[in-house]
Amino acid sequence: MTADPAARGFRPTRPPAPAPRAAPPWILMYHSVADPTDDPYGITVAAHRLDHHLRWLRRRGLTGVGVGALLRAHAAGRSRGLVGLTFDDGYADFLHAALPALRRHACTATVFVLPGRPGGSNEWDPLGPRRALLTESGIREAAEAGMEIGSHGLVHRDLTRATREELLAETRHSRALIADLTGRPPEGFCYPYGVFDRRVAAAVREAGYSYGCAIDPGPLTGVFALPRTHISQADGAGRLWAKRLRPRRGRLTSLPPAVAARPAQVGGRR
Repeated sequence: MTADPAARGFRPTRPPAPAPRAAPPWILMYHSVADPTDDPYGITVAAHRLDHHLRWLRRRGLTGVGVGALLRAHAAGRSRGLVGLTFDDGYADFLHAALPALRRHACTATVFVLPGRPGGSNEWDPLGPRRALLTESGIREAAEAGMEIGSHGLVHRDLTRATREELLAETRHSRALIADLTGRPPEGFCYPYGVFDRRVAAAVREAGYSYGCAIDPGPLTGVFALPRTHISQADGAGRLWAKRLRPRRGRLTSLPPAVAARPAQVGGRR
């Protein structure tokens, strides 16, 4: 009797090909919406420029949503036509400059706030100018307007240099403070300065967050290393289109159950 399986009619079974990992959805990163004239960091856009950006998105069939809603839609295969909108640092100008434009275009966004500096200013920027941050009532107002509120840590520090105790305060205590303000623990965390490492990402995950936003996460990938596209006053239609077409680095490998279980929220309140 032959021992050759092929001679007996058997064919070797090929292992199934691994499922392709989906590229991260497009997430735009804004900061202050104010006069961009004095802006050494290139993070300020005028209100009319933000309005232009949102109109540009809507004309191309894209709706801006918070990151939590975007990730849930992505997990359900329903993120086509959605783009994430984020506003870092929680500047007070969000309420009177950004929120009206978001409402006008039926969009929502994630506002990453600093609950350790309510009503303070961007003291971490040595070159200025000084810009006011949301007060506690301002954070509540943004949440009541339908915006997702996320944590940017307590006071905007480089978490890769933080001690274990500082890291716990920046992640867990900031989450508890936001929950007290809004009545809901935040889903997302935004790494100050966009910098993080595996230790910081692990602390964010262990604190109970469902995702973490970076800028360019490099070799780290996944929902706790989400890449974002920096948006500035210089971005007109042509630059936005180029940034839209630019490949997004990394892969969205999986979603924690806490993200996938929540319903997606699309569109803003009128």
